[in-house]
Amino acid sequence: MKLNKLQTLLFALALLLLPLLLQSFGNAWVRIADMALLYVMLALGLNIVVGYAGLLDLGYVAFFAVGAYLYGLLSSPHLIDTFPAIAAMFPDGMHMSLLLIVPLAALLAGVAGVLLGAPTLKLRGDYLAIVTLGFGEIIRVFMNNLDHPVNITNGPKGIDQIDAIHLFGLNFGKKLELFGFEIASVTLYFYLFLALVIGVVVISHRIENSRIGRAWMAIREDEIAAKAMGINTRNMKLLAFGMGASFGGISGSMFAGFQGFISPESFSLLESVMIVAMVVLGGIGHLPGVILGAVLLSALPEVLRYVAGPLQAMTDGRLDASILRQLLTALAMIVVMLMRPRGLWPTSEHGKSLQHVK
Repeated sequence: MKLNKLQTLLFALALLLLPLLLQSFGNAWVRIADMALLYVMLALGLNIVVGYAGLLDLGYVAFFAVGAYLYGLLSSPHLIDTFPAIAAMFPDGMHMSLLLIVPLAALLAGVAGVLLGAPTLKLRGDYLAIVTLGFGEIIRVFMNNLDHPVNITNGPKGIDQIDAIHLFGLNFGKKLELFGFEIASVTLYFYLFLALVIGVVVISHRIENSRIGRAWMAIREDEIAAKAMGINTRNMKLLAFGMGASFGGISGSMFAGFQGFISPESFSLLESVMIVAMVVLGGIGHLPGVILGAVLLSALPEVLRYVAGPLQAMTDGRLDASILRQLLTALAMIVVMLMRPRGLWPTSEHGKSLQHVK
């Protein structure tokens, strides 16, 4: 479905006004929208690996963690308090520019993605999923234990006092007064994350229609046939892992600046499973579907807080609200996948060849 210019303009205007509208109901609603945008970035990055190249990656949250810890280490007092040599180099504290951190996060996460992809080139299906799952857990365990003998990540205590995001003299951690109208900090973050999401969508769309994108989709449909046609499947797989991971690194760096605190608990296996579920639920390989799946699965648990509370009261408190919220989310996912097995908004091309196989 293509939008004409008027529809595109109205949609863009609605996105710009959305945080201002939500702000009137409370900053908590804008914060939910901010986190939804971060998960959209993560889902779009994973869509390159799973949706385009057909490689099941259950350890994608590791790249999210790499970007977050890079931002946390370069924008907090932790390294200065731990290493006197670094404190001597930065007497005024480490307050790295965002314009430096974001490319570094993308590069470091991309390298980690290639390192993950290299040993898994000959693996497919369940075996690939198990190896990538292990990689994600290895990164989380490393972050949890690198507090001795040298304290690098501060272990399970996490890293706090992380600088808010600063860009072109604008502090996103403080509210902004503009023409007598107050714009909350969470609203400023919304516009920043929205700009990044638009950039990721444009890059993903251009890649999808390029020679690289077509090569990935050929590998997804039939790797042996793709190799027989002269496609270098090894390099294409590594490129998919690296490029998808770089988007995860950027999203992780934004998450650290937004939260101001990170710990290994934020990068559990459940997060990886949820990101995969966003891609599958929305529609594998279809950008609008992936965005829809990410928004629904990231915002739905938060919205269900307002449903779980009354249901808990009806049972005289016998059901825990958080468990009930997870149950409702899982039931919603089951119903959707039973009724729409190819996702809420699938692409018309993906899987078309399978429709004729009975």
